[in-house]
This record gives sequence, structure tokens and C-alpha cells, in this order.
Amino acid sequence: MGWESTIGAVAEIRESRSDEGPVLALVQERASVAALAHIFPPERYPYPRAVVQAHWAAAVADPAKRTLIALNGHEPVGAACVYEEWLDGLYVAPERWGTGLAGELHDRALEVVRELGSELCHLWVLEDNTRARRFYERHGWQENGETRVVEFPPNPLDVGYTLDF
Repeated sequence: MGWESTIGAVAEIRESRSDEGPVLALVQERASVAALAHIFPPERYPYPRAVVQAHWAAAVADPAKRTLIALNGHEPVGAACVYEEWLDGLYVAPERWGTGLAGELHDRALEVVRELGSELCHLWVLEDNTRARRFYERHGWQENGETRVVEFPPNPLDVGYTLDF
């Protein structure tokens, strides 16, 4: 079932199909390369395409996870993955930044987390991804005091956030 967006440029946010893992991975790559070059300079740290593709392939196949895709016509412009108590990823194509799409995809993803019976939600965000951190904080998320080292060089820190419903 699709969710109609109030943003004219986006026709639909819906659950992704099991064959759309590569498309979701591509949305993440486009967003990550644009947003995180200051953390993962591409000339020094090539994008981990195979790992990200495997992650999304596993996510769309896992019955405990729900993946969402935002489409502009047939063009994928957003991706999200959730499971019980977790927003596992939210990515928007760079040309859609500032349009409100991230907020709509975020809200739809949290609806799914609530549908799974969760009373709160957690996420990880890179410590130096200030754009994302500001976004989540504007949407009510609060740092929860947890950190972890990211597996990809140069091994920056992720910061934990929690949102109570």
C-alpha cells in the first residue's frame, strides 16, 4: 500500500519490493557520497558498494524489517529501513534535499515502527554528519549517550539517538 505525499515532486512513498534492494542501495550511495565526503573522502576511502548492496538485499528479504522507497514517477529518490524499535537508515537523493521529502519519509518510517508495536525508536548517526543530526533533533530525537565506532575507515563515531512515541 502506498502513502501519498503532500510534496508535488514525489508521487508515492511505499514499501519496497523484494527485488528493489539494488535500487535502495543506489539511493543510499548517492546520498552518502554527497553528504559524507568530508568524513569519507572518496579519493581515500572508496564507497563500500558491495557491503551496502548486501545490506539492502538482506533487508528486503528479512521479514522482521520493513523497507520504504520514495518515488518521483519511476525514479527512486528516497529509501528507509526500519524494524522493531529501530530506524536503520533514511536516505534522500541530494537533488531532493530541502524539499520536505526527508521529513515525509521519516514520518512514514516512524508510522511503520509504531505499527510494529514499538513505543520508542533508536537510530545511529555519524557524529560529524551535522545536517542529519540537526534534522533528527528538529524531529524530536535526543542523544541517548551511546556511541560506536563505524566499521568503515577512517572509523568515525556514530552517535545514538532515541525518540519516545
